[in-house]
Amino acid sequence: MPIGSGAVYVPANISPNPGGNIWAKMPGVDPEKIILKPTAPLVNINLSNAAWSGSNRCGATGGLLMQVPMPSTYVVPHSTMNSSATFLLPDRRTIVQTQPLARCTAGGSATSMAKFSNVDLYGTGITGAHGGSGLSAIGGSLRLGELRPGSTTGPRHALKINVYAKEVLFKCTTRAACSRWPAVTSDSYAVGHYGTANGNSNSAMKMGALLALPASTSIASLGLETAPAKQLAWTLQNYGAYIVDDTYAPGFDFNAEEGPDGSKRNEFKADWGFDLEQKVQANTPWVRDIQRLAKALHVVNNNSATSIGGGGTPRQALAPAIAP
Repeated sequence: MPIGSGAVYVPANISPNPGGNIWAKMPGVDPEKIILKPTAPLVNINLSNAAWSGSNRCGATGGLLMQVPMPSTYVVPHSTMNSSATFLLPDRRTIVQTQPLARCTAGGSATSMAKFSNVDLYGTGITGAHGGSGLSAIGGSLRLGELRPGSTTGPRHALKINVYAKEVLFKCTTRAACSRWPAVTSDSYAVGHYGTANGNSNSAMKMGALLALPASTSIASLGLETAPAKQLAWTLQNYGAYIVDDTYAPGFDFNAEEGPDGSKRNEFKADWGFDLEQKVQANTPWVRDIQRLAKALHVVNNNSATSIGGGGTPRQALAPAIAP
């Protein structure tokens, strides 16, 4: 959904140097495993409780979680990344999401820790495998084919970002106060962690907040140096970006596709000649542009289920309906 003419904006107050750490990622990338191969062989995903402990995710510690279509050659090595994953089942409409996925041997079984409720491709598309918010692991991702040379606009959909919650989010004192629509949850550690680095009193900044460049902001006035940042600015003004997870360490991340069809990070590097993921310390034109965008972001404070994007006249035409 686009931002609407009725949007009420309040500053997000995101630091261009998260945590004051020159090694902070600006931007980082949270790669999402998007596996839309409904005719691929069914693969067992077994329980692994390794999660983010650092233990090897390759070996199962429990029984079967689910079966999903996955190309036999597709491998997801052990890591400590979020590794959210989305699968399209053979009925071509049921979306299954899990986190964190590992499949260390081609043709073998896979592991994960949590299976989320199935989503209908023709439904609302809100919920999914981002554990910090309960939001989708496919909707809002930077996809292959987007943010490419020659385009006059950025992606025509809302994006997803992860932020340094200890600094950026509201210092909530109850779980109910730690998130806002469309998020359906917050991190289990939210109370006592969110906003504690600086006593953040900005109650608009919660998990699930919709961030955008205000309609009154002139993109030309931001002084952007790179073409992909100008495309992102267009998207952030017309569609915005939802906060879906905590970077935990200082950083500012975009969620981007990585799967059997390819990696958005690799496509971006091939297209533009520089890495999508960079650190503050690099002080490149791309880093400076992301810092400018992050600093300029506001919260659409009246975004809700009954006034998506703030309501009023959408800034862009709605996407056409799809039929089963």
